[in-house]
Amino acid sequence: MVSALVWLLKHSIRWQYIGSSVRPEKTPCVVCYWHGRLLLSPFLLGGWRGPVIISDHKDGELIAGVYRNFGVAASRGSSSKGGARALLKVIRMAKEGYSPGITPDGPRGPQQVAKAGAAHIALKTGLPILPVCFATNRFKRLKSWDNFYLPYPFAKGVVVVGEPLWAKEGESVEDLNKRIQQAMDDNQQQADDACK
Repeated sequence: MVSALVWLLKHSIRWQYIGSSVRPEKTPCVVCYWHGRLLLSPFLLGGWRGPVIISDHKDGELIAGVYRNFGVAASRGSSSKGGARALLKVIRMAKEGYSPGITPDGPRGPQQVAKAGAAHIALKTGLPILPVCFATNRFKRLKSWDNFYLPYPFAKGVVVVGEPLWAKEGESVEDLNKRIQQAMDDNQQQADDACK
């Protein structure tokens, strides 16, 4: 059911791409998108196949199943359960040339507040952060902790791909995470403004 919805939204919405031409299937990077927009984000980036860090909680199994149906690999774990294991797995895969994905505010929030996972991956692998956000002109917000963003079919949409954000030499996790937060906020604002 959810996979069918993803397929319908991906193919019925008229998508316009804005921003960087970098794509994770061609240029290794750490793909970041907010938890509230995880339904479509991995499927709007061409042939990207992950791995994506997905919660070990019950709702994470549903998302992991949908991702598998579309050929996107999952690494199960979160900040509260199995996080270290999941991080080690994606760091290893990143060093092999893959582009890991993460929702910096997942799996339980606070909403759109970046935790340090993405910064750790970037610092351990030397890969840049790639902020990604989509928005549509018609959508519904669900009453969940992340105000889950559900586009309507046949809407007009944008996908904003931010410029790659590289860690500076000697930069701390905390300082890089602040810059990730700002880049994610700016990216979302650009996406939302483009659909007003």
